[in-house]
Amino acid sequence: MSNTDNNTKLLRLFTAGSVDDGKSTLIGRLLYDTKSVFDDQHEEIKKYSKRRGELDINLALLTDGLRAEREQGITIDVAYRFFSTKKRKFMIADTPGHLQYTRNMFTGASTANLSIILIDARKGILEQTRRHTYIASLLKVSHIAICINKMDLVNYDVSVFERIKKEFLNFSTNLDFLNIEFIPISALKGDNVVSPSKQMEWYKGNTLIYYLENIKIDSEQNLVEARFPVQYVIKPLINDHSKYRIYTGRISSGTYKKGDKVHVLPSGTSTTIAKIDTFDSELSEAFSQMSVSFQLKDDLDISRGDMIVHEGALPVITQNFDALICWFNLIPLRIGGKYILLHTTRELLCVVNQVYYLLDINSLNKKEDFENVAMNDIAKIHIKTTKPIFIDPYNINKETGSFILVDESTNDTVAAGIII
Repeated sequence: MSNTDNNTKLLRLFTAGSVDDGKSTLIGRLLYDTKSVFDDQHEEIKKYSKRRGELDINLALLTDGLRAEREQGITIDVAYRFFSTKKRKFMIADTPGHLQYTRNMFTGASTANLSIILIDARKGILEQTRRHTYIASLLKVSHIAICINKMDLVNYDVSVFERIKKEFLNFSTNLDFLNIEFIPISALKGDNVVSPSKQMEWYKGNTLIYYLENIKIDSEQNLVEARFPVQYVIKPLINDHSKYRIYTGRISSGTYKKGDKVHVLPSGTSTTIAKIDTFDSELSEAFSQMSVSFQLKDDLDISRGDMIVHEGALPVITQNFDALICWFNLIPLRIGGKYILLHTTRELLCVVNQVYYLLDINSLNKKEDFENVAMNDIAKIHIKTTKPIFIDPYNINKETGSFILVDESTNDTVAAGIII
């Protein structure tokens, strides 16, 4: 694939940071300066800003869509926005900064290729900065842009930028990112967001939009370990009876070709792919993240939650595994308690039978002396499932290496986790 094709691929990104670091304003600035705002939207936020007594247009209102958010001036949900430039399309998630909405941030980060971490130049690195940076690393968000915002409020002082940059690099030494880009900005004034800043001529790096347009993400896809979790089984009726079955779903990773020899889990049966179809055409080959249907050479007993894989690259088949979780619920985790585990297209019961440690988000040290796993805690645990599941480590395959836990009595989502 050429670099041009690479750079036009949809980039999924999310913003994170502490409260009032300017995440919503930054997204509003990106939308406004890339001319991705409709005239009626512009007029609406202009009127609303005037009613609030604000002298300038409040660009944060482009993303703070909930009424409660507009009244409080904060983000309390994940707001998704699409925009594009001549070079690339973007899907951006504006995630909350408050501690109690960490789970929303976890959700926004789960599908992202890139993270924008905002830091208020006046405040420097805070606990939420560390928390969100660690979660981005935990979820294998490979690229991270550190936008040191509100530089206009510190007189565009280069020493402030360099001090925060040095502190962040010291903090993130052991975290897992392909690259880290540091950009001094003012989302309110537009400095270094889309246009280079005339106030910071000492900065010789890229603007934020240039960085976003040119970052390469194709190499991150796993095209080796082929994983196809079956979502639906369709039996087309021909002459009032079914002659074959179609297995539909989305390819989690890898590639499949017509004629490939494959392995069906959990039965362990081998067969051959006879046909690959999309909604409107037949394919000779299908890739990761494509939604397709398979017809197999043999008539097999396959149902939702089963997995079709290549014979030479099997996942781990187990009922026991270790994981890192972010706990979402006000009710602490119950050691020995039963939970519903949702993994790819499977749903089964499990027991959390051990908690190894909590993670101290400030020092990144392990806390082995703790009372419980409470809301927003990150913990390493051991899980035992009632039936075998087909897993990969998260760093190899994000989809087969991740899961969520649901309380079987309340149906609340209580945790998201990654398999290690």
